[in-house]
Amino acid sequence: MVIVSPSLVKRHVESNRLLSRAWEILTSDEEIQELLRMSNVNAVGRLLYNDHGPVHATIVSGSGLEIYEIVREAGIKPSSVEQRVVPSEDYAKLIVLLASYLHDIGNSIHRDNHELMGALLAGRILDRILPDIIGRDERSLAYRIRSEVMGAIYSTAMNVDALTMEASIVKVADATDMAEGRARLPYSKGKEDIHALSALSIVRVELKKGRERPLIIEVYMKDMAGMFQVEKVLLPKLEYSLLAKYTEIRPKLINGDGRDLKPIKP
Repeated sequence: MVIVSPSLVKRHVESNRLLSRAWEILTSDEEIQELLRMSNVNAVGRLLYNDHGPVHATIVSGSGLEIYEIVREAGIKPSSVEQRVVPSEDYAKLIVLLASYLHDIGNSIHRDNHELMGALLAGRILDRILPDIIGRDERSLAYRIRSEVMGAIYSTAMNVDALTMEASIVKVADATDMAEGRARLPYSKGKEDIHALSALSIVRVELKKGRERPLIIEVYMKDMAGMFQVEKVLLPKLEYSLLAKYTEIRPKLINGDGRDLKPIKP
């Protein structure tokens, strides 16, 4: 069991040379950091939405890599490896990391169609940073990775089908960042709609290995308002992914009688 949090990504990137190099570049690149900053200017500052900046990108990156490991241990192969897009699983993990971290940069332009705009922005960024991550002699591989990452970013849109397991992982990981801290700033500015109130009711999200289904997502909430996030954000993203049949959602109330709610199996 692991808790979805900003620290989760470290356990995955520190033990992998390729991911470590990518993480160093992602978190130090001026353009990427300013795009994430502007994403929050638009999403949080102007629209009073939840966090879409560097912290959210970090949380989704860790969640994505954790989900990757859980489903891979269950024998589910990454699409990019199975279809010979990349030569090894390290590159499949790289696709998940790059797409997870960059998936919301389109918010720096506008909230509407931000997934498409984010994919287009990412293409140019990937052309610039991939040679420093995988090597300057790997041009063909870089082009293929670019396509997979752009596709995964575009697939984070709610009603867009994720065509690969990597894109599916990023899409679902995005929805696992739903704990209360993500909504505190909009709420403090006076936003009291169901989105903010629902997020504030969620205490934590945990990822676990399952038996009947490989991936279990447990959502701990203080009250039933948290079910809005589960039913309107997490479940739809899961249903538009290849992970749906491998995943079980377990909502849990931690106040009152502390009972478990009915599991959801898409």
